[in-house]
Amino acid sequence: MPMQVYSYIEILPAGAPVNLTAIPVLNYHDFSNQMAGLMHNETVHCVLYYAFPFNNGLKFIAVLADDASGKFLVFSHEPENSTDTLTSLTPQMPALHLFEREIHENFGIGFEHHPWLKPVRFPADRFRKDQGMNDYPFYRIDSEELHEVGVGPIHAGVIEPGHFRFICNGEKVLHLEIQLGYQHRGIEKLFVEAGSTLRRSVLAENIAGDTAVGHAVTHAQLTESLAGITISETLQLERAIALELERIAVHIGDTAALCTDVAYQFGQVVNESLRTTIINTTQLWCGNRFGKGLIRPGGTNYPLSAPVIESMLKTLENTGMRYRDITDNIFTAPSILIRFDGIGSVTRSQALSIGAVGMAARMTGVPRDIRATHPSGHYAEFKYEPVVENSGDVLARAMIRNLEARRSIEMVAEWASLQSSVGSQQSSVGSRQSSVFSRQEAVGSRQNSFVLAVNEGWRGEIAHAAVTGPEGEIIHYKIKDPSFHNWMALALAVRNQEISDFPVCNKSFNLSYCGHDL
Repeated sequence: MPMQVYSYIEILPAGAPVNLTAIPVLNYHDFSNQMAGLMHNETVHCVLYYAFPFNNGLKFIAVLADDASGKFLVFSHEPENSTDTLTSLTPQMPALHLFEREIHENFGIGFEHHPWLKPVRFPADRFRKDQGMNDYPFYRIDSEELHEVGVGPIHAGVIEPGHFRFICNGEKVLHLEIQLGYQHRGIEKLFVEAGSTLRRSVLAENIAGDTAVGHAVTHAQLTESLAGITISETLQLERAIALELERIAVHIGDTAALCTDVAYQFGQVVNESLRTTIINTTQLWCGNRFGKGLIRPGGTNYPLSAPVIESMLKTLENTGMRYRDITDNIFTAPSILIRFDGIGSVTRSQALSIGAVGMAARMTGVPRDIRATHPSGHYAEFKYEPVVENSGDVLARAMIRNLEARRSIEMVAEWASLQSSVGSQQSSVGSRQSSVFSRQEAVGSRQNSFVLAVNEGWRGEIAHAAVTGPEGEIIHYKIKDPSFHNWMALALAVRNQEISDFPVCNKSFNLSYCGHDL
């Protein structure tokens, strides 16, 4: 299909806010054709598509990422009536199914011909109050030869709540449907109601506990963009170090969990201990193992000091060596490889179809990584080459964790050494944080504007967007964790697998329940 371009505005990563009136408003026919034309290209995918109350109606905003240009394409439509039924775009672009379902759930907008128009989260302020968690319309197959297996939402281990409904033929999984929404906290609404930058910062680092740094950095960039605050290169570098430390810790921890699921206890205990060395380094830096409190808009309370850098470099050297040793054992052991290789495969076409991001895309050969395609902060000065595998199975996902952790260890060691050579004087911005916050609150944010910030968390792209009103106040805040895209990848991965393979498939993705539920 040739690309039909009507009108859109281009935004650079972590760029300046744009006035709402600058975002083109298309009629729905042109909007639909433009979405189809742009997303027909494999290098373009949908980052956000959502609606919010605007001028006594609804405004729909679409944000597409163009990997070729490194820009985000933004355009919109506004139905004449908030009760209109729109023609669904999902049959042409399956990656939009969740976005349309969310809009339907929140505002009651119908999407004609949508194949799967059912609730996403059951938020407290959903349009249909008569629908509840117990009324979720699971897909069913009537057959005497098939049986259903329900797992959760209460799980045996220490795990977040989610319900998995399997349809099986014997031990083989024909279909898995994943019902989430048990942890819906209304966090987007809380961002609007928070009233202060500090409260929003605390909210951001609690969107998904294992991605505290990723969400906090994204929120900080958005806030700084709205307030017109420029941070130092030193602080940008420190944020990149924090992001990569988070990536290292989770990848090593998930390597341990994968070893657990295939009964390789030695690999489990070694990797668990190595993860501890990384999160203890973050704790030494800011007093919290997960980096909470480390990231604040405009400054930092914890400038990276020489003693912390010295300890960090020693830890990275030792942990890196030990991680290479244990993963060399893991990825050469036949008893482990037979449980990884060919298990839980997702094809490249499936990943593209569902709009997979991050590791879930890269495991199928799709080089989708914001650090490479839409870099911001220090990443804009650092040419990153994505780690890509092609088999789309548990082995590919495990190998990406292995290779990314190794590379991130090298990157952090290089950056920390650079920071050490520069000295701590540039980090003095941290001592001025209180004045930065005071100035920001006094000056306020850009009025009647839209702003976007996107980063590559360890799972994939994290997106935050905000709309401000006539006084510069935030009137709408939108969050997308990469899990929003990738839960469908897990459902596809277990098709035609033994149901006993589900735990290792699930852990190989390690998706976020609360990051999805919001």
